Amino acid sequence: MVRIRLTRVGRKNAPAYRIVIIDRKAKRDGKAIEIIGNYNPTENPGKVNYDKERYEYWISKGAQVSDSVKKLTKGTYKYVKYDAKAMKLAAEATPEPEVKVIENSKPKEE
Repeated sequence: MVRIRLTRVGRKNAPAYRIVIIDRKAKRDGKAIEIIGNYNPTENPGKVNYDKERYEYWISKGAQVSDSVKKLTKGTYKYVKYDAKAMKLAAEATPEPEVKVIENSKPKEE
């Protein structure tokens, strides 16, 4: 079984991705059967380059498409750059839910 998914290329802190046809059990950056496109979120987050004919061909052959590739091809994917400081501040800002303790009442004896 094959999948259409992203493999990461590019240098540290500058991710770029290839849209590839790859075996389901292969590693993330393993050997691809075919490269059908690319995506560079740092340069132009809204632009995805891929061969639509090959994409449709592989889907017709039964290839499963990953969620991120589905969103990219539909144009609904939103790239969010990871920021550790912002994540930490957001975690501190959200209050923890209050836990209510309910005392167990003993059943009435007859």
